[in-house]
Amino acid sequence: MSHPHPELGPPPKLPKGGLRVTPLGGLGEIGRNMTVFEYDGRLLIVDCGVLFPEEEQPGIDLILPDFSSIRDRLDDIDGIVLTHGHEDHIGAVPYLLREKADIPLIGSKLTLALIEAKLQEHRIRPYTLEVKKGEREALGPFDCEFIAVNHSIPDALAVAIRTGAGLVVATGDFKMDQLPLDNRLTDLHAFARLSEEGIDLLLSDSTNAEVPGFVPPERDISNAIRGVFASAQKRIIVASFASHVHRIQQILDAAHEFDRRVAFVGRSMVRNMGIARDLGYLKVPAGLIVDVKTLDDLPDDEVVLVCTGSQGEPMAALSRMANRDHQIRIVPGDTVILASSLIPGNENAVYRVINGLTRWGANVVHKGNAKVHVSGHASAGELLYFYNICKPRNLMPVHGEWRHLRANAELGAMTGVPKDRIVIAEDGVVVDLIDGKARISGKVQAGYVYVDGLSVGDVTEASLKDRRILGDEGIISVYVVVDSTTGKVVSGPNIQARGSGIEDSAFSSVIAKIEESIARAAADGVAEPHQIQQLIRRTMGKWVSDGYRRRPMILPVVVEV
Repeated sequence: MSHPHPELGPPPKLPKGGLRVTPLGGLGEIGRNMTVFEYDGRLLIVDCGVLFPEEEQPGIDLILPDFSSIRDRLDDIDGIVLTHGHEDHIGAVPYLLREKADIPLIGSKLTLALIEAKLQEHRIRPYTLEVKKGEREALGPFDCEFIAVNHSIPDALAVAIRTGAGLVVATGDFKMDQLPLDNRLTDLHAFARLSEEGIDLLLSDSTNAEVPGFVPPERDISNAIRGVFASAQKRIIVASFASHVHRIQQILDAAHEFDRRVAFVGRSMVRNMGIARDLGYLKVPAGLIVDVKTLDDLPDDEVVLVCTGSQGEPMAALSRMANRDHQIRIVPGDTVILASSLIPGNENAVYRVINGLTRWGANVVHKGNAKVHVSGHASAGELLYFYNICKPRNLMPVHGEWRHLRANAELGAMTGVPKDRIVIAEDGVVVDLIDGKARISGKVQAGYVYVDGLSVGDVTEASLKDRRILGDEGIISVYVVVDSTTGKVVSGPNIQARGSGIEDSAFSSVIAKIEESIARAAADGVAEPHQIQQLIRRTMGKWVSDGYRRRPMILPVVVEV
């Protein structure tokens, strides 16, 4: 198995007849999926998603792929193929189209409807091409065939890309549910046909590669959900991804059976479920959906609320309910269903929300205590089955953290893929398919691009480090006025602290140390404000560290007169 090396440099020019594959996200992480294919001087992008921030990224709204490696080649892009409508596969599209709005978007009906609604908020009118399973489209030199796959959102597609370098298949997110709610199976016949043609490189979903066996059918959840509805005494509040149409359908079916009314809470939930209903992907009995403003007129035992926040996102509806910062107040006897899995890295945030809801008297039902979720990703048994059908000549695990990628690679090796033809890469690592063999050829920049409010890319790792220090250790400001000629203290030092855990009265002992340090520096002819600032920072930092074992941000301000 080949793998990246930290010393990799920029890749050489792609030889004629070769295919270059550059993942800009989705490898070594859950989210931010984006892969760039290059052939004959043209580019094809598969997916363009976001990653959601973790606790150590305070203030960040979204994390985007780094477009810098393709920024000067936007005119070479023949299209962006979107495999399905989840945020980790479409969420970054508006930010790429801000740079060139007429790049074609290719996807299924639901996927395009979801991204078009998102782009409308960004005031972008995209050029779109709707495709269906079994169809083929020529996108420049890329001959793309679209294959039905089953996932936790309707209308998901894998894509087979034919070029002169060979046949590449990108699965997108998929599983092999044999009893899907929409009766749309993963098209194993199509994959077997592609196998007969010869799959030169397979990019395969790795998310559940560590999980043995097969994913239980989505239908298995229905009984668990019905059991919760049967025993609930008051309101039922369901938290789910705003695009999980299958799960919401099961909630609507249970609500209809138990004579409850349903209200959607949250802009993205209202928007996406409206789209799914209008396109026929969500079957809604007449009179079932009501406006959230009318809920006060209904008895608690006739109410179901469907909202976002299943991952503990701080600004989502469920988190705000747990923090008593939402118009909907949790009361004893309410039942809350978390109808999703935990994305790695979100565990603490989710359990914090569960504790908050429980504190106010809610009965919280989640994957850990009831069967209210099944995964949308193929487990190890399904992947083995899949590889035995596809028989790829080269395998590149994608969509997962390192442990998932390696587990997926081992599965491929078990089914006979030669180990020297299994490529474990990471974001930015360039893989070339030349003469039928995939090999790593270099690396391009593929770091995190942070979205903070209206700011895109302005927040750096250094900025985040400062935010973490401010959040954990607080800040101490030291104001000093010095004589511009002699460098001696004219006024101050005045010290103000916030969040440092140090009483204001304690700073009297360090004021003399700062004055003494400045006086020594003045005697040595040091009068430059920047040098005095550094001196104050060192003196204050040592005092705080020695006396309190803390490392707050120290902000010295030196004014010359």
